[in-house]
Amino acid sequence: MTDEFRTNGDVEAALGQLAALREYLVEDARPALLKDPQLAEAINQRVSDLISLIDQSESEKEPPTDHGLMDLIGLSDDPPDHVDSARYVPPVPVYDDQVSRERLLAIADLYYLFQMEQASVFRAVLKLQELFRAGTVRLSDGEGAIKLFRFDRHSTLRYTMRDRYAAYRKVFSYTDAEPPKGARPNAPFHKLFTNFNLQVSQFFQDKRVSEVIRKDGSSESFGSMAVVRRAGLDLRYNLRHVSYGHIAVLRNEVMGLLESAFAILGSDDIMNLFGSPSPWDTLEEIQQRYLNEAPLASQRSRMAEAGRDVLRWLAEPYILSRVRIDFETYLEDIVDQCDDWLTSAESLGLQKTSGVNRPTNVIPLRARVRR
Repeated sequence: MTDEFRTNGDVEAALGQLAALREYLVEDARPALLKDPQLAEAINQRVSDLISLIDQSESEKEPPTDHGLMDLIGLSDDPPDHVDSARYVPPVPVYDDQVSRERLLAIADLYYLFQMEQASVFRAVLKLQELFRAGTVRLSDGEGAIKLFRFDRHSTLRYTMRDRYAAYRKVFSYTDAEPPKGARPNAPFHKLFTNFNLQVSQFFQDKRVSEVIRKDGSSESFGSMAVVRRAGLDLRYNLRHVSYGHIAVLRNEVMGLLESAFAILGSDDIMNLFGSPSPWDTLEEIQQRYLNEAPLASQRSRMAEAGRDVLRWLAEPYILSRVRIDFETYLEDIVDQCDDWLTSAESLGLQKTSGVNRPTNVIPLRARVRR
């Protein structure tokens, strides 16, 4: 590739040649396209990649100091006679690519922590700590007792519950806490997150229907890549604007706090105290006996795991893929998590607050009612 700048005429000629190449490939592959329509996507993708190379090669070159202005107004040493002879200016970088992977991964963990918070993990440990101080439970010098003591001593060094709730309000608009000063609650998050999960679930429902109808798999599925991609990008860029600040640091600290909390709930002396075989059973016993809460650990833990996996998936560039087979393969990694999240959210009555309904692009098969 030459270091000289391409002109508008060079690029227009190259685009014309690539358009002619596309026509030739389509005409040459016409018999094969009748048997395998997916070949059309491969042809179009190959030509589109070649077109992208033109802009990419020009973007990698250092632009002139005046960005070609002197040529256009005729003040350069050799001004062009036609606009076609002026320097071709490539487009700016694509907006969809400008997302920090690390910040979105931090938000994925923060979502996980919020659901654990809603499962009353920290409240259960604080209640256990209160009982331990009062001496109303049979704990003295065991492993759990020591960990409770250290949990209490470390509290002055950690983010407080108010700090955590303020972060949840800022990023997800969850809780009733005031967001940090100068920040706004991210009100659209829940609606966008629910919509993305619904669209992924609907995409694979449509795909399964199309596989039943078109058993040979020679045609594209009914699912719309564009709808899923738009839902994912909307959510991705909603989170982009709330991922700055202390979120990454807070995430690390509170993940350590969660680890300490489960170490307490899983200590032998504390599990023996409640007759529980696991930390989750200890948590549910404390909720029922002392917090007067109905245990919802199952639903919240599934929402935590599934939600984190979905948000981690969005942190990667998978959503930008324009090749159907690649997009479907990437998306299949989270379809079960999306269904898990939707099912758990529906059982908790949270999906109803999203304001999003399932798409109606598939006509249900119903018996006709004769009147």
